[in-house]
Amino acid sequence: MGFLTTRAPRDQFIGWNHQQRQSNLPLIVNNARFLIMPWVQSKNLASKILAMTIHRLPDDWQNQCGIRPVLLETFVDTQRFTGTCYKAANWTYVGKTKGRGKLGPAGKQSVPVKDIWLYPLSCQFKKQLIR
Repeated sequence: MGFLTTRAPRDQFIGWNHQQRQSNLPLIVNNARFLIMPWVQSKNLASKILAMTIHRLPDDWQNQCGIRPVLLETFVDTQRFTGTCYKAANWTYVGKTKGRGKLGPAGKQSVPVKDIWLYPLSCQFKKQLIR
């Protein structure tokens, strides 16, 4: 099997090769945790928070890290959550993880399979990620 048939959904969506991925992965910011407690009831609160974060993040990230991100990603554990807030905030669903985690054994599921959602911060994000 070639690399093109085994790439993860995010990498297929971007269209980059292994070398481009290694060089440009720092241009992607991962939203590792986002939870509004169930007892908090406020219409559209989640998508409003995501929108405010998306608006500020590129400048703040560049000021703190010296890198201007072009894409956001998040992983939703669908056994526990639905990802509705990402859909409502115009994130793009691109597929599912393989359930290996960052440090999991190759070819074996060691963590729950999760939905992958992406949000471009630049109209030219694909060009910026494949250069």
